Amino acid sequence: MIDHVRISEIFGPTIQGEGPLIGRPTVFVRTAGCDYRCSWCDTLYAVLPDYRDEWTMLTPSDIIARVDELAGSTPVLVTLSGGNPALQPLDQVITIGRQQGHTFAMETQGSIAREWFGNLDWLILSPKPPSSAMTTDWTALDSCVRFAQGRACCVLKIVIFDEADYRYARNVAARYPTLKTYLQVGNPAPLQAAGGRMSEAADNDALTSGLRWLAEKTVADRWFNATVLPQLHVLAWGNKRGV
Repeated sequence: MIDHVRISEIFGPTIQGEGPLIGRPTVFVRTAGCDYRCSWCDTLYAVLPDYRDEWTMLTPSDIIARVDELAGSTPVLVTLSGGNPALQPLDQVITIGRQQGHTFAMETQGSIAREWFGNLDWLILSPKPPSSAMTTDWTALDSCVRFAQGRACCVLKIVIFDEADYRYARNVAARYPTLKTYLQVGNPAPLQAAGGRMSEAADNDALTSGLRWLAEKTVADRWFNATVLPQLHVLAWGNKRGV
């Protein structure tokens, strides 16, 4: 029996705007559905059941065929995103895609652990800080780190809006001292969204001031093994979907 994957969108090639692969050309495979409801979610169209009519069920072969089409049959980094992609049966997508020469990175909040995480090239764990209004399941996050052992390079990427988020990030990094930590400046636009539809315009002043604050705080605290990053895609394209 072939497992189908619930897909919100497949787009690219574009560049990765976040995390350890920032700036890398990639094709995004965005799955649909999520077990979280973060207060500042910027992809509600891939989260809320209200958008189910926009979602499609595809086989792993269908997904890779679309990736190949977009990439011109050239091996590319495939970014598995969501929603929460860990909800979907993506192991065969990875297996088939690797036969075509593709590499795979996946970002998830770490609320659901899958044994196939170890088959990824990159597992970016992004546990959600207090500003998200979500609660971290530490047992599940521990299991994600354990299942990533194998091929995957496992790292932490934590969104930071304020002091409470920053303290949370320090605690997460202390819990997993062997994992590299990336601090991502939060995008304020989703906080201002109404009805799940946010403006394509970004508040670049807020993004850059947040970046300065986070950089200065990290350096002042001598947290020298953390990496502070902007949201590169937001600075370049705003909140436009599909880039």
